[in-house]
Amino acid sequence: MAKSLLEQLPEIVSNGRKEAERILESIESRHRISLQTREWVLPSKDTAATDWITANARQDNLRQQNALSSVQSGLFGQVQPSLGDDDKAVNTQTDAWTNRLIYGDNLLAMAALLAGDETTPSMRGKVDLIYIDPPFDSKADYRTKVTLPGVELEQKPTVIEQFAYSDTWSDGTASYLAMITPRLILMRELLSESGSIYVHLDWHVGHYVKIVMDEVFGKSNFLNTIARQKTLSRKFQSGAFGNIHDTIFIYSKSDGFYFQKQIDERDEDAKLSRFPEYDQEKELRYVWDNFTQAGQGEPRQFGDVIIAPPTGKHWIWSQDRINEGWKEGIVKIRGKMPRLKRYETEGIAAGDIWVGKQWVIHAQSGEAVDYDTQKPESVLERVIRASCPENGLVADFNGGSGTTVAVAEKLGRRWITTDLGKPACMIMRKRLIDLNAQPFLYQAIGDYQVEAAKSSLGRNFRMGDLSQIVLSLYGALPLSPEDNPQRNLGQVNNGGNKTLVLADSPNKLTGTATLKKAIAQRDSLMGGWDKVVVLGWNFEPSIGETITALNDSRLEVLVIPPDLMDRLKKKGGAEKLRGQVRFSSLQYLTIYPITRKTLTPALSQEEREQSQETLTITLKNYVLLSPEAINLDEANREKLQAVINQEPLALIEYWAVDPHYDGIVFRSVWQDYRGNVENDGDPLRVVTKAVVNVPAIAGVRKVCVRVVDVFGFEAEVVVTVEAV
Repeated sequence: MAKSLLEQLPEIVSNGRKEAERILESIESRHRISLQTREWVLPSKDTAATDWITANARQDNLRQQNALSSVQSGLFGQVQPSLGDDDKAVNTQTDAWTNRLIYGDNLLAMAALLAGDETTPSMRGKVDLIYIDPPFDSKADYRTKVTLPGVELEQKPTVIEQFAYSDTWSDGTASYLAMITPRLILMRELLSESGSIYVHLDWHVGHYVKIVMDEVFGKSNFLNTIARQKTLSRKFQSGAFGNIHDTIFIYSKSDGFYFQKQIDERDEDAKLSRFPEYDQEKELRYVWDNFTQAGQGEPRQFGDVIIAPPTGKHWIWSQDRINEGWKEGIVKIRGKMPRLKRYETEGIAAGDIWVGKQWVIHAQSGEAVDYDTQKPESVLERVIRASCPENGLVADFNGGSGTTVAVAEKLGRRWITTDLGKPACMIMRKRLIDLNAQPFLYQAIGDYQVEAAKSSLGRNFRMGDLSQIVLSLYGALPLSPEDNPQRNLGQVNNGGNKTLVLADSPNKLTGTATLKKAIAQRDSLMGGWDKVVVLGWNFEPSIGETITALNDSRLEVLVIPPDLMDRLKKKGGAEKLRGQVRFSSLQYLTIYPITRKTLTPALSQEEREQSQETLTITLKNYVLLSPEAINLDEANREKLQAVINQEPLALIEYWAVDPHYDGIVFRSVWQDYRGNVENDGDPLRVVTKAVVNVPAIAGVRKVCVRVVDVFGFEAEVVVTVEAV
């Protein structure tokens, strides 16, 4: 007989602890997980705006970033600047804190945050507040609707997202609890001693997660269960009351937790009922209130009369205070009993039931960002004000629509957020730019594929083992060991044509060096080959530009499916995947020549360095070479192809400019995205031209332009612009 869920719970929690312990042990190793900084975002969404360059904080940030002669991009994306005579060193651990948006599995993100690296500290015990709103409906349909000019596409989740979600629900609630338990344990490690965690759930799994949290955080650290109204509509449910609330569980890390009392406002009817009279002089409502409390007490004098309290009661004030109140006229005998004049107050202490339209996302709220599980800002404002001190650190490991970080930004708190979904990360990035947020980092898991390989092939796997699997799935036979010491080369013989195949490593970016090496091996190894195919996991953003510059018809570069390791794990090995894996081509971006113009005439070098110059960047074309790699059915793929043929730039969701690219960290100081109507009034297209005013520099300027399309694919162009 199968065990009930309650019988499985001890084993689920035990296994979750073991998984968390393995992760905590691994963060001490040389091969700990790290984060890669993909973008340093300085929000500026207006093509005509120049205030970002003159605003003091942003100017300082830009100056520090532009002063780099070498960059060490670590966990926090902080850098070691090359300082000039007029520059001052920055404390990279405190003064230079940068908020971060992380794309990837939150388990790996938390491992990286706990680990830190050679130049940045661990976040263990540094987070003041954690709020998570994890998925909790096993029947949810997370299809993404993509609206393009004249076309609406329906895209299924990426395969990585599908596998992550199916893992979560493969065995129903038991697998959900197996997923969340080690994550809650790592969250506890990240919390400060004065920190708290809020977990937002509903009836599907909430009561089971409560039991797990009792084990992880301790029953004595349970603070509240909040019932939050989630909908204003009350549809009739046969045989049941309407389901109109979610649940938020609150736990502290220790007894010394931070908490600030919150106030609920009274509505007008409640005010009239509670404070029925009106003071014309003070223009305030008031009530003659009860002057007793439970207990035993002595008689007191009220004016000329001594009055004993009723049985089982005592007067709430001492005799001296009563005398003062009597003189002030706020203590009087009303009827036969003393009463206290209480004026209208701001509200009442907030309780654990949050009811009313302010707690609901609805048509009139004006907050909606087209994200199904979005929560209203009022919820997060209360949570953050209550449990995170000013300038404290808030973390949300299921970022979703970005409500947590948007509110944290508005309230002056520091923040970290993660999400596995690229659409969610895009929504959050756009929402923060809309807020004109402080500069933040967009990061990704540095070794996601390596970690997935360890999970599928065992902790002792070798990179050559993975290369052999990739070559096999491509249909290539391995070369002999003497010609292939790294075990990353294979061959395909097709109709007399010999093709060399190179499977690159997942822990590096495939770029110019790899392609040149592959071409050299094609021309020299074993007497030469007709063609070389390079299979890569991760690519330098400028890879499309590199391929164009090489202009080699006997070179082909293909993308290894990013979900390959998940599929291997699910299918049980390479043999069962043979013939089902598609290696797709890359996408790339082209732009028109960048124009560079000095805004103010400069008579000397010193004057020039204090002047400004204008860069005009115009998009030319965006090529999505592999629409078949996108998770669409045939009808939606045909619609997409029509847009590709007619208006390829309409596929761009977001683009950004780094006007002084150092080749290591992309510093985005100008952005536009679909939905930003301040530039062109068109919610379905980005503007195709950016005019950016920047401090003038002598000599050449390296400009980087990065785009992200509606499916989350990235492409980039780096251009060297000669001096004016």
